Amino acid sequence: MINNKSILITGGTGSFGKAFIKYILDHYSPKKLIVYSRDELKQFEMQQEFNDDCMRYFIGDVRDGDRLIRACENVDYIIHAAALKQVVAAEYNPFEAIKTNVFGAENIVQAALKNNVAKVVALSTDKAAAPINLYGATKLCSDKLILAANNIKGHRDIGFSVVRYGNVIGSRGSVIPFFLSKRNESVLPITDERMTRFNISLEDGVKLVLFALQNSVGGELYVPKIPSYRIMDVANAISPTAKKEIVGIRPGEKLHEEMITEHDSFNTIDIGDKFVMAANEDQKNKFKKHYADAKDIDYGFSYNSKDNEHFLTVDEIRQEITQHVDKEFNIENVPSLR
Repeated sequence: MINNKSILITGGTGSFGKAFIKYILDHYSPKKLIVYSRDELKQFEMQQEFNDDCMRYFIGDVRDGDRLIRACENVDYIIHAAALKQVVAAEYNPFEAIKTNVFGAENIVQAALKNNVAKVVALSTDKAAAPINLYGATKLCSDKLILAANNIKGHRDIGFSVVRYGNVIGSRGSVIPFFLSKRNESVLPITDERMTRFNISLEDGVKLVLFALQNSVGGELYVPKIPSYRIMDVANAISPTAKKEIVGIRPGEKLHEEMITEHDSFNTIDIGDKFVMAANEDQKNKFKKHYADAKDIDYGFSYNSKDNEHFLTVDEIRQEITQHVDKEFNIENVPSLR
């Protein structure tokens, strides 16, 4: 399905984009892989690593609908990963977050429809479920726009779907790189000792997107079954001897994250290692026929990081960091992670 296809990924110079490009180049033979992003320096740096004949680098912003339409000419698949992702930054720059995350999603839909793209898969976040911050609210709106595009596609043979998952271990701006940067200090700042989060590796995120590309019929919101971690366990895994100083939750943060609310559970099915959320009961019944061994989940079920059945231990967190976190942190030089 990927071989000899043209794929455009927005925000392609980010952590996910680079992991996605690497995985595709290692396992498939695409016709074109197009990195679409607004930072020429990051593109230049990425070209030093990924310079295969199929690679293309387009400067552009998802806010620019005309540029996006032009970039998507003759594209088979769009992976929409571009977003303003920092919770605090979105709280203090709300209009910017809306322009990128909401209007950008609308532009993706219009570009896909205009160019008869076959499939669009957009990346979401656990913060989009029952959002309490602007970032989460903009991503929920983005999810709704992408999924509702299936209702306006007309005669076009195109499917829009969304993948939603939790914190990506080692991604830029996340807690683990932050703790690693502070590992040699005597004090490690902790927002709240009760905090929990979902955890997923970049590779598993890539595989989830590929699953959506290969299996979606349009309208699905996929949620993987992934482990959680406790913030204190992460701190102890990275710097067990440091003093843990509680500094308080930042604006817009939750103690625990949620990916399926009890209100969503009515239209959600279990397909083994992931859940599929539908917009309504008719669509849910359609998905039950499409996915083998699909099962209903109980109404009132909530999939959240606090009540998750699988929590990473301190040793498992260390193993995850050693395996997945960028080499720039020199894990081999961290005594607690040897």
